[in-house]
Amino acid sequence: MTTVIVLVGFVLYAGLYFTYGRKLETEVVKADNSIQTPAHRLSDGVDYVPARSSVLFGHHFASVAGAAPIVGPVLAMAWGWVPALAWVWFGNIFIGAVHDYLSVMASVRYDGKSIQFVASDLITQRTGRLFYYLVFFLLVLVVGAFAAVIEGMFTANPDVPAATIYLLIAAVILGVLLYRTNLPFIVSTVIGVAMLIAVIWLGTVFPIELPGDAWFALMFVYIIVASALPVNVLLQPRDYLNSFLLYFGLVIGGLAAIFAVGNFSAPAFTSFAPIVTEGQPTPFWPVIPLIIACGSLSGFHSLVGSGTTSKQLSSEKAGLPIGYGVMLVEGFLSTIVVIAVAGFGVQVIQAAGESITVAGWATEYTPAMGATFPGAAMFSETWAEMVSSTWLGFIPGAFLRAIAGLWVASFAMTTLDTTNRLGRYCVAEMAAPLKDRGADGAYRMLTNRWVASVIPAAIGIYLGWSGGQALLWPAFGSANQLIAAIALLTGTAWVMKRLKSKATVAFVPAMLLWVTVTAAMIWYLFTIVPVVMETRFATGTIVGIITAAMLVINVVFIIDFFKTRGLPATGEETTSG
Repeated sequence: MTTVIVLVGFVLYAGLYFTYGRKLETEVVKADNSIQTPAHRLSDGVDYVPARSSVLFGHHFASVAGAAPIVGPVLAMAWGWVPALAWVWFGNIFIGAVHDYLSVMASVRYDGKSIQFVASDLITQRTGRLFYYLVFFLLVLVVGAFAAVIEGMFTANPDVPAATIYLLIAAVILGVLLYRTNLPFIVSTVIGVAMLIAVIWLGTVFPIELPGDAWFALMFVYIIVASALPVNVLLQPRDYLNSFLLYFGLVIGGLAAIFAVGNFSAPAFTSFAPIVTEGQPTPFWPVIPLIIACGSLSGFHSLVGSGTTSKQLSSEKAGLPIGYGVMLVEGFLSTIVVIAVAGFGVQVIQAAGESITVAGWATEYTPAMGATFPGAAMFSETWAEMVSSTWLGFIPGAFLRAIAGLWVASFAMTTLDTTNRLGRYCVAEMAAPLKDRGADGAYRMLTNRWVASVIPAAIGIYLGWSGGQALLWPAFGSANQLIAAIALLTGTAWVMKRLKSKATVAFVPAMLLWVTVTAAMIWYLFTIVPVVMETRFATGTIVGIITAAMLVINVVFIIDFFKTRGLPATGEETTSG
């Protein structure tokens, strides 16, 4: 079964890229390399920095993926492997890849401006202003959710935080080699890969063990510093190294899935409403997009694509492999996750001393996983077990688990600091009215890159420390998928009003997603938030207020979209094309 699934997934994604993706590039967006991208025209050495496509591919992937394409499918296995895999493939094909590509290219044509700015121009100024608040809500929830995931991994396996810290040091060294010396690019790359192998080994030899509170404090300091530094000091080189972890993990995992012949030990389907969130029965529809976000589709991708990637894209035709291709690779990663957990989840959980049966999977899986493998640790264990079960079993199990753990943790760290950088942009843009009102001192303070970095970091880390993954993951999913629907509707407006093309490819999936996510958020607000408030009143109240505010913004946005659908844009696209 593992062989069939991985081969079908590979053929599906490769075929889509060279057919549907190319059609979007040539017939809808009409990408043109003669148009100079913002990375070149507006180069400033901090945010607008042209990057090699191979480097930017790794940076974009690590930024948009984080741990989400791993954690989401792991949690969704409570419904069984068929529903989880079906949502991954459906979301990738009809929503995710289209959403990502249009977000990147619309931003490129708007001088690297955010998707919120594009919405202001194409729909209404009110829409754009409310979009900024919605985005800010998402960003603090992302920081909270991913901080909780990382803390769980760091406390579960001391090898992982050690390797993560050593990787940050290696990334700074690689950044110096790439941008401050005359070494050939390939030589710097070879040195970087050698350092990557060394840090994985060092993590197993010199582990670092700290309590969870200490890790939250260190993450708070780290994301402030990382989000304020120029992108080519840490982010670009670190994520370039991360891309090699991705390639290794996907290739080895794919080969292992092909040769790990046998039936899945997990059930294909359990029930419509198994125990997934806060001990409550969780219906597959409409809640599935709140659980599987990245890996299927993700509004966060539009923020990264229009917030950082569009400012580094070296040419318009590089947008397809980065904006469209990365989403498909992420879907293939989630496919590997489903295969690993479906094939080896029962064995791994039972080996850890937890009682779990296939018959009782719907109620036993989530509690057992949470007790023994918090966050993405379940994937690390099952991926290593899958690889060890094949002819690749000569690789030591501890080394495999360290690779998988570093893979997930380093991607999650990337999401943390990229999110905080986006939060810095968002705070600065939201402060613009202060300047118009003459409050120049407050405006300068809030737009200072260090001050603006502290605000989302403080709120997000507090939520992660006090809320935990079970609460924050679906809350993050709510904001994430709501923004995906809104960004795709903004892409619809861009295609119609600027490109003068048919927008069915974006409009239909956007509306299907909007209805689903709206229903899911209502379920979350009235089912999960009250349960949380009984034991964690402050945290539950904050999350409840954010969810309610997002629902209000959501309704206003859809009204504005349909009121202005047939009207021309209010401004001028900043880049011709």
